[in-house]
Amino acid sequence: MRTPLRPLSRRGLLTGTLGSAALLTMGGSVAGCGTKGAQQTETGCVSEDLSGTEKKLAFANWPQYMDVDDTDESKRPSLDEFITKTGIQVTYTEDINDNNEFFGKVQNQLAACQSTDRDIIVLTDWMAARMIRLGWIQKLDPAKIPNVQTNLLPSLLNRPFDAENRISIPWQSGLAGLAYNGNVTKELRTVDELLTRPDLKGKVTALSEMRDTMGLLLGSNGHDPANFTAAQFDDALNKLKKAVDSGQIRRFTGNDYAPDLAKGDIAACIGWSGDVIQLSGEDEKVRFVAPDSGVMLYSDNMMVPNKATHKGNAEALINYYYEPAVAAKLAAYVNYICPVKGAQAEMEKIDPELAANPLIFPDEALLSKSSVFMALDEKQEKEYEGKFQQVIGA
Repeated sequence: MRTPLRPLSRRGLLTGTLGSAALLTMGGSVAGCGTKGAQQTETGCVSEDLSGTEKKLAFANWPQYMDVDDTDESKRPSLDEFITKTGIQVTYTEDINDNNEFFGKVQNQLAACQSTDRDIIVLTDWMAARMIRLGWIQKLDPAKIPNVQTNLLPSLLNRPFDAENRISIPWQSGLAGLAYNGNVTKELRTVDELLTRPDLKGKVTALSEMRDTMGLLLGSNGHDPANFTAAQFDDALNKLKKAVDSGQIRRFTGNDYAPDLAKGDIAACIGWSGDVIQLSGEDEKVRFVAPDSGVMLYSDNMMVPNKATHKGNAEALINYYYEPAVAAKLAAYVNYICPVKGAQAEMEKIDPELAANPLIFPDEALLSKSSVFMALDEKQEKEYEGKFQQVIGA
């Protein structure tokens, strides 16, 4: 059953609930603050798994990222079914509201090889990459997550920060691309149009999330957002700076561009697929565009932190959510890209309209044009974020 329009998109939360570039400046700084000497190793920080004797699991997720019953919001059908099937009691909390904020909650424990009292956490690619780099996440046993090995979308294989899918498993995904309001402008097809077309001058916004905006610009220059050089980054940044200096770009936003796009106060933007699904449900002339030069693919990832004591139970839950029928039930509620092969056919039984939505089930042509932003080390993260923030005026 289709859920009502929700006031804040998942990706909006991911990049800062205040819609402020100020939060994003932490992307480079937090990694360098309070974490010196916090690197852990698999042999130096050993975790004990008590799943054999303790049938319980603590699962920390974002708000509105789990299906709920339409008549009783205390019920979570897919999660309740897992509990019934396995006998594993799940304590489910929605205590992740921002990647950096959550990092601040748990960094002291993880840096000291101490428990966070959470067995599964869900974090966005770049934060997942940071925690993996710090050695704070346990490796999963492929034999215990066979559904992941079989059903994970090919576009999510071989990601630069976890090439073997042994540490972070996508919960849901989304796309960053272009969007426009057909009530106030003609069709938009390319990043270069967005940045230079005279009729759009002053009516354009771009995202304050560096990885999405710069990933799209790198692609528009013919470079690979998943594997680029410092010089290529600078070329793309100069392109962005010209659009800022000329007045083409009005401002940089979190997901707060969405109301302006819906009203036609801005004509076009760099935006997120999750927002556009919601907006196009109200007005079909609001369209998401995947430029030929490519789109950015992001995921929120399930991970088991160090000192979590129920890794086996966590692996059982991860494997369960990679059953196509279960994945479809979840996707019907959250409306983001489902990372599970076979879920689209199952969605046909739930909601044929959602099953046909390319922003929930992208076809191979679209996925083949998607990139995950290159994993950055701490030095690169500071350097690139700093340069980007200077250009956008944050």
